[in-house]
Amino acid sequence: MNNKTKQLIFRIALGLLTVLMLFSASMYFFNTEMIRGAFTSLGYPTYIIYPLAVAKILGLIAIWTNKSKMLTEWAYAGFLFDFILALAAHLSVADGGYALSAIAIALVFVVRFFDNRLSQ
Repeated sequence: MNNKTKQLIFRIALGLLTVLMLFSASMYFFNTEMIRGAFTSLGYPTYIIYPLAVAKILGLIAIWTNKSKMLTEWAYAGFLFDFILALAAHLSVADGGYALSAIAIALVFVVRFFDNRLSQ
């Protein structure tokens, strides 16, 4: 696979991950009551809504700017933990909302894989 193809896959996956994270963070800020209900039904405390939204935005900034390899790796790890916990929560309450979490996990793996390939 040539570098142009790797770059294209990376950018598409990163774009999709970015849209997903920005949509999520904006829902946390602008539709807080609905999100509170969702967090409560999943068994999560509602006080983490705003810090989680800020963390999602900061993670995107870390990945897009790539100023620090360590911060970028922590952002990938944080997103992966967030999506794994979301997947587990949706599966445990059987609400059918797990598909987006599974897609997000796949996106994190694709973005991280191609980011690593392009860095070499």
